[in-house]
Amino acid sequence: MNDDELPSEEALQAKLTELRQDHADFDAAITALAASPLPDMMLIGRLKRKKLALKDEIARLEDLLTPDIIA
Repeated sequence: MNDDELPSEEALQAKLTELRQDHADFDAAITALAASPLPDMMLIGRLKRKKLALKDEIARLEDLLTPDIIA
């Protein structure tokens, strides 16, 4: 694949599904950690930042998959 070529739509969809699952996993981990008697706030903060980065990547991939419509 050349640098000019974009990944196929199927590859982007697969990556998007993977990222959405990772995002949900981070959410579950954050919820579980927050429910503990003495939550590790530094760890929770790191996980929240990673979750936010995943959300940004998900949005970027969704933009790639959405066709440009000129109104």
